[in-house]
Amino acid sequence: MANRVVINICGEELTFIAEESSSYMQRVGAYVNDKMAEVLDSSKVGRTDAAVLTAVNIADELFKAQAAAEQLRGQIKGYLDEAGRAQSEASELKREVFRLQQKLDAQARKDRG
Repeated sequence: MANRVVINICGEELTFIAEESSSYMQRVGAYVNDKMAEVLDSSKVGRTDAAVLTAVNIADELFKAQAAAEQLRGQIKGYLDEAGRAQSEASELKREVFRLQQKLDAQARKDRG
């Protein structure tokens, strides 16, 4: 269900229709507002240029976050592969212990018999 949400960005009341919750959209709006304020406070640009710079900065954050997420996925895959190999090795070692235990038991029976 679409929600109608009013968000204040740089003193402008903007109305959005979104599937996301109102609280989520307010958080997004507050984030954009804060990023716009950072650009406006740190440079002598108008609101239109500040909006473009803010969009570029947020896109940069997005791309860096995506790269970090991809790197983490790669690390997780490596850890899962390593865990799979360790499980296989543990299973093989358990079979070896069982085989050696049987051999030892057979030798003990032979020595007693």
